[in-house]
Amino acid sequence: MSRTQGFTSWLKTHAKDQNAIGDLARDVAADPDWPSRRQLSGQREYLEERGAIPAAVETLELAWELYEARQEG
Repeated sequence: MSRTQGFTSWLKTHAKDQNAIGDLARDVAADPDWPSRRQLSGQREYLEERGAIPAAVETLELAWELYEARQEG
């Protein structure tokens, strides 16, 4: 199996998805300041500092859950 893919790289693979995770992936891909090397807490803080709506923060948390489940499986 290949090296573990980072969260941001994994998220960007969902940029064509027509759902909330796809929306987040497109936003992240377009944001040059996205803190890709931070963990969930740092990324959540980044969104909150920029006035993200609660649904965006919830989507980030869901995406992390899916990412972590994929890493375990």
